[in-house]
Amino acid sequence: MHIDNGIEATRLQDVTWRKSARSNPNGNCVELAGLGDGGVAVRNSRHPSGPALIYTAAEMAAFIQGAKDGDFDDLVPSDG
Repeated sequence: MHIDNGIEATRLQDVTWRKSARSNPNGNCVELAGLGDGGVAVRNSRHPSGPALIYTAAEMAAFIQGAKDGDFDDLVPSDG
């Protein structure tokens, strides 16, 4: 199957969706699934059959490193 960005998440076969242990207990979070080519699919947990965004391994590595480095901290309100 050809996988394009925005594919209906339910069309991704043989993937295991998972979310962070830090996710909201009400289920308002994103879920990720590893793909056979090393890429990662991302979907909204509130709409599991909705579109999945597809990222390459390099794109995800850059995003995760940016998050660790605090590059996106200004996008989230602080608690105090």
